[in-house]
Amino acid sequence: MRPAIAASAVALFVVPFCLLLVVATRPVNVVDARVAAQLHAFALAHPGVTRLLIVWTDVFGPWPWRVAVVAVAAWLAYRGATGAAVWAVTTMVVGGLLGWALKMVTARGRPLLPDPVALAPGPSFPSGHTVNVTLGAGVIVLLLLPMLPRWGRRVAWAVACFLVLSVGGTRIALGVHWVSDVAGGIVLGVAVIAATTATYEGRRREAGRRPAAVLSEGVAPESAEVVRVRR
Repeated sequence: MRPAIAASAVALFVVPFCLLLVVATRPVNVVDARVAAQLHAFALAHPGVTRLLIVWTDVFGPWPWRVAVVAVAAWLAYRGATGAAVWAVTTMVVGGLLGWALKMVTARGRPLLPDPVALAPGPSFPSGHTVNVTLGAGVIVLLLLPMLPRWGRRVAWAVACFLVLSVGGTRIALGVHWVSDVAGGIVLGVAVIAATTATYEGRRREAGRRPAAVLSEGVAPESAEVVRVRR
C-alpha cells in the first residue's frame, strides 16, 4: 500500500509534466506566444519595473538556492539530523540534473523578441530558474517545518509559493522563457520533491519512525528533537 500511495502521488505530477513536455517539443502554441508578446510590450514600456525583475530573478536564481540548501543541510548535519541533510542535498542534485538533461533532450528555442530586455543562454524547457526555486524553497520549508509553530508553517508555505510564482513570472516577463517552460519547471520541481520524499519516508519507517504528515511536519519531524537535544 505504501509504495502504491507514493507512486500515485508522484504520478499526479509526472502526468501533467509529460503533457507539458509534448507542448515543448512542438511549435510555439497560442498561449505562449500571446503572453510573451504582451509581457514584452509591458517590459519595454516600464524600464524601472524591468530592472527590478532582473534583480529579483538574479537574487533568487539557481545558485543562491543551491548555496542556501547546502547551508541549511550542513547546519542540520552538524546538529545531528544527518538523514534530513542528505535528503535535501540529494533532492537538489537530482532535480538540477533532470532539469539540465531535459533541456538537452528537448532543445527548445527561447523566445525571439524585438528589442529584448534580457538574454539567457541554452535551451528553454524547462526553466532552470523555476526548477531551482521550486526545489530550493520546497526543500528548505520541509526541513524547517518541524521547528516552526503552526502559524509559522503557514507563513513558510505562503512565502515559498510566492517566491516560486514570482521568479517564474520574472522569467516570462523578461522574455527568456515561455509560459510552458515555467509551468514545466514548477511541475518537475514538485515531482522530484515528491519522489525523494516518498523514498526518504520509506527509509524512516524501516528505521521504526512513525509516519510523518509531510506537509505540516516536514520530512523529518524527529529533527526538531535532535536539534534541541544537541543544542
